[in-house]
This record gives sequence, structure tokens and C-alpha cells, in this order.
Amino acid sequence: MSELIKCTPLIFDVLQQYKNQEISQQLSLSWSEKAAAEAEAVAAISCSGHGRAFLEGLIYDGQPVCECYDCYEGPHCSELSPECVADADSGDPIFLEPFWMQNVADSSILIPGWHRMSYRYDDYTTMSTELEYYIHKLHSIVGNAITEGRYMVFGVGSSQLLTAALYALSSENSSSPSNILATIPYYPMYKGQTVLFNSENFEFGGDTNSWQSNNSTNNMDVIEFVTSPNNPDGELKKSVLGGKTIYDHAYFWPHFTPIPGPSDHDLMIFTLSKLSGHAGVRFGWAIIKDKDVYEKVLNYISVADMGISKDTQLRVLKLLKVVIEKDGKPLFEFAYNKMKDRWDRLNSIFSKSTRFSIQKRHPLHCNFYNETRLPSPAYAWVKCEKEEDDDCGAVLEASKIIGRSGSAFSAKNRYTRLSLIKSQDDFEMLIQRLTELVSLENGTVETM
Repeated sequence: MSELIKCTPLIFDVLQQYKNQEISQQLSLSWSEKAAAEAEAVAAISCSGHGRAFLEGLIYDGQPVCECYDCYEGPHCSELSPECVADADSGDPIFLEPFWMQNVADSSILIPGWHRMSYRYDDYTTMSTELEYYIHKLHSIVGNAITEGRYMVFGVGSSQLLTAALYALSSENSSSPSNILATIPYYPMYKGQTVLFNSENFEFGGDTNSWQSNNSTNNMDVIEFVTSPNNPDGELKKSVLGGKTIYDHAYFWPHFTPIPGPSDHDLMIFTLSKLSGHAGVRFGWAIIKDKDVYEKVLNYISVADMGISKDTQLRVLKLLKVVIEKDGKPLFEFAYNKMKDRWDRLNSIFSKSTRFSIQKRHPLHCNFYNETRLPSPAYAWVKCEKEEDDDCGAVLEASKIIGRSGSAFSAKNRYTRLSLIKSQDDFEMLIQRLTELVSLENGTVETM
């Protein structure tokens, strides 16, 4: 009997394979055959590895054509512009595109025209319970957040959830609005959104440390943004004030930072864009302890958008199933190795310079990999060391390098952020321009 029990899983697998094969033989494709053919045809368009064609993209003479990456042009993106500027400004995470091209069969979906036409799911909610289950499973595998017994809300990227969180946590007394604070250098969106929405219930109060030294928090309502790892410098951060706090964990994944343990805060926000690279999907989620706060965040999303696109949720579900395959190792190892290589090459260049420096990185034990590793942040936080180089962005731009100035993060312009997560072509151009710039310090000019 025990031998039969041992064999049962094997027997089941064989029967299941036979059943799947039988279904496949009986099933004839109809509407999906045409849709699949169209998708395959566009994906097969050659852009020389320096661009992509898309179904909804540029059309010429009735046919999709290549959309070239920066520095490349021509009908097949095969012509490199020798005077091209290295654009390292945006945080567009295209560095993960090769992974998804390698896993295209498992990550692709076809959506019929009648799919999810209703505002709501069958349970009268606007959130997929299956997708929520996979997000819980993802965090359990990675070990970067406690989700058990917590509430979850989906948003249009993390950007929408940041504002929803402010709405939920802010004072309802318009005569005494909540002060919104963040520690310099901080993500510009915090100030930008607060000013844009011009709410009677909250206003931007600036830098946390400066505000603390000039004010007493005893009778004032304060909401603190904590970005950990921080954008732009990649440091793991903690709350300064210890009161109402929104933890922005966009970059709290093993390819950007060692995971020392699960985050366990009242309100945490994550985004798909920096996890899988799918910034264009516009999907994020908040993990919330308090039920009242959860209901306010959910109400904000409901009033603003009546929930998140059902097509988006379907695609995210498909992507997350690939992300967690083999306990997440394929994706995170691919992404980590890519970022590690970029940081190794970057350090090699800056180690030869006395004019420029980048942030120090400190090793930390990563529970996900069960070993000590250096962080590999999404951005290099460059400092111009010479006294006369008080506008580092201008110095770099003169050498055909575009970054994001320190003032954008409320820091000094002696600093500039360089993005390391764009395409391989973008990174190679950045390395070439940095090599040329640093080599000038020694009176020679190196080219890649």
C-alpha cells in the first residue's frame, strides 16, 4: 500500500500530461489564431537589437515599424549616431527587457474582445483575488514584507497610491493641515503631487530634519515619506519622526538591495515597475495594517478610477506567475547579475577619478540569498568634488551626459543622479561618455 502511495504523484503526473495532450489535440484555435499571428509577425520585425516594433506603435505604409532606442536610427535601428548624448535621466527600467524576451512564451497573454467588460468582478470587488494571492506569495518568497493579516489595495502605479495614502492619513481639519515631510535627498514626486493637488488637508513642509529642528511635533499633524531604498542614493532609510509614515518600497527587491528582513510598517507601497521592469503597465499595491486607513485608500482609488483596469490585472497576474517560478531565482538572479555588472564597470571608472565620486555602498546580509552582498542601486548619486564644479549636471552635460540635478531632489546641485536601469545600449553609451570624461583628468582621451 505504501508503495502505491509513493507512486501516486508520478501516476497523476503521467495521467495529467496525457490529458493535456489529448485536450490540445482536440482543441482547434479560432479567434486566438489570428491574434497570435499578428503578435508574432510584429515581434519578428528586425530592429537590429536596438529597438522594437509594437502592434500599437508607429505605422508606415500600413505596417508596424521599428521604434529605435536612443542613439540609433534608420529603418532597422542599425545606424549609431557618433555624437549621441548619453541620456541617464529617467528611471525607465528597460534593463529587464532581455529577461522577458527569453520568457516570452510563459509571460504572454491574448485577451478576447469580451474579456471583463464589467466594472467589477463576480464578488462585486474591483480587485482580482487571484492576483492578490500571488502578491502575498511573492512577498513570502522574497521576505521583504509582512502581508499576513494586512489589507491590500491596488493602484495605477505607486504614484496614485502615494496620493491616496496622503488622503487617508491627513488631517480632516482644514484650519490645521497635515505637514508632509521627507528627508533630503528625496523623490521629487512627494513635493510635486502635494503641491499639484493643493489640498486643504495637507501641505508640503519640506525636509524632515530641518522641520524637526524648527518645530515641535506635539500639537502638529505630520506625515513622513520614507523611501527605502532611497531614490536617488539607494540607502535603506528609517523614519526620523516615528509618527504617521508612508514607506515607499519601490526598490526593495533583491536585485537592488540585500533584503535584511521583512518590512513591517503601517503603510507600505510597492510597484511592479521596479520589480519586473514593466513601468508601462502602471500597477502598484499598498499593504496596510489599519482598517480605517485601508478603507480610505480604497475609497480614494474607487472615486478616482473606479478600480484598476481588469486587463492590467490579468497581465500582472501572468507576469507574477513567471516572477515567482523556482522561488523567484531566475528573475532576481538575472536582474542582480545585470546590476552588479553595471556597478562593477561604473566603479572601475570612478576609481580613476578625483574630480567625481559616487555614493559608498556597504555590504549587508541578504536573507533572500542567505549571503552578504553589496547593494546594486538603480541610480548612481554622483558628486562633483572640485569647488568650482558647483553645478555637476552642467559639467556632465558638457561631456554629453544627461542626468537629473541634485536640486530636483532638494539637494545641492553639486550632486547629479545617473540612471543605471535603462537599456543596455543606453548604459554602454553612458559608460563610453564617462570613460572619456574621466580620462581627461589624466590628459588622455579613452574611447570604448
